Amino acid sequence: MSTPILVFSAILNTKSNIADLFLNSHQYFDFYSCHFLWYEIDNHRDKLIEISKKDKKAIVETEHLIYNEIHFIDEEQIPKDNLLFAIELVKDIDEKDIVFIALNEYLDTKLWTGDKKLINGLKSKGYNKIISTQEMIELRYFLEQNQ
Repeated sequence: MSTPILVFSAILNTKSNIADLFLNSHQYFDFYSCHFLWYEIDNHRDKLIEISKKDKKAIVETEHLIYNEIHFIDEEQIPKDNLLFAIELVKDIDEKDIVFIALNEYLDTKLWTGDKKLINGLKSKGYNKIISTQEMIELRYFLEQNQ
């Protein structure tokens, strides 16, 4: 599971560890997100263009490279129990993360995020189904060494 912040980072810097994990780890990891990610990226595309100093075409091409590595799940497939759990968990952290937490619960996996506010808020509530970029790098290295 991945959140918009990671995808933003990968789009902004295709040579980063985050982009490398997305683009070169398909044999080790399956990445999932919900369609809301598309909305978030689309909604912030102008900012991505401004920060990266790349043209729109280059940004969109990079988006597609990253999207090709993610399995997208329609939010309507997420059971109501998972959504209700996620609402309670993140309503005072960031409501935009509800669908990502709900999907994480539905898939029973770890949420890969770099959002410090989200990480700290979730951990303060005892929610530990989170994995950092550094942990992802270490896990991939371990998996590569043990093939």
